[in-house]
Formats: sequence, C-alpha cells, structure tokens
Amino acid sequence: MSMSAKEYKQFAKNREPGRSVLSNCVRAFLAGGAICLIGQGVQEFYKAAFNMPTQKAGDPTVATMILLSVILTSLGVYDKIAQWAGAGSAVPVTGFANSMSSAAIEHRSEGLVLGVGANMFKLAGSVIVFGVVAAFFVGIAHWLFGGAGR
Repeated sequence: MSMSAKEYKQFAKNREPGRSVLSNCVRAFLAGGAICLIGQGVQEFYKAAFNMPTQKAGDPTVATMILLSVILTSLGVYDKIAQWAGAGSAVPVTGFANSMSSAAIEHRSEGLVLGVGANMFKLAGSVIVFGVVAAFFVGIAHWLFGGAGR
C-alpha cells in the first residue's frame, strides 16, 4: 500500500507534536535574556577590572562571548541550549559564532580548505557580504550628510 503525497502530508500532520507558541516565546525570551545578561556581566567585568570606558569594553566583550559560544558548541552544550531555547539562542553574536563553529566542526574530516573553510562560510558569506555592503552605504550617507570632522 502506497500513499499519495497529499495523503502522506495529512498523515504526517496528524502525528506532528503540538507547539505551544506561548511556551516557545517564554523560553526564547529567557534564554536570549540570559545570554545578554551574561554579556552585560562580561562587559561590566572589563570595565571594572581594566578601568575601561563602556565604548572600549564592547570589543573584548564581543570577543569573549564569541569564544564562550565556540567552546560551548565544541562541547555540545550550545546545541542543547538551542534545542530548549529555540530562537532565543540565536542572539546575534553567540548564534552566529555557533553556526560558524558547528559547520567547521561538522566538516573538519573533509580537510581545512574544502571542508572547514568552504562549509563554514556558506552561511557566513551572505552575512558578511550584507554587512560590508550595508556599512559601505551607511558610510557614504554619513559622509554625504554631515559626517564627523566638518
């Protein structure tokens, strides 16, 4: 007995577990908030320990959050957090670092260039290109409409 595509869709839909939108939103909010709270704590540490102003403490904070995300990804912890938190774990810096490092880890057996390098930048390539192009246009607009130094 074989099913048509339409019958299979109905069969699969009937057996799909229900999703609680409210529960998913609460978990995403809590996880994203916790990641941001950790980031704020790291920034406050850099400000207090190294007497940095807020503007200067942002750079090592971002680097530290990326490092923590990569370490947690390599240990398999970040994936467990992501399964529970859903979209909350996709907070920009840590989520991006997770996606880059997980692609690198997954394809390391294919070699450094064709495995790690090529697959790591499948996702990152579009993000990097968008960032560079957006920065270019913002810079042009800033220069045209009264940038610093005038």
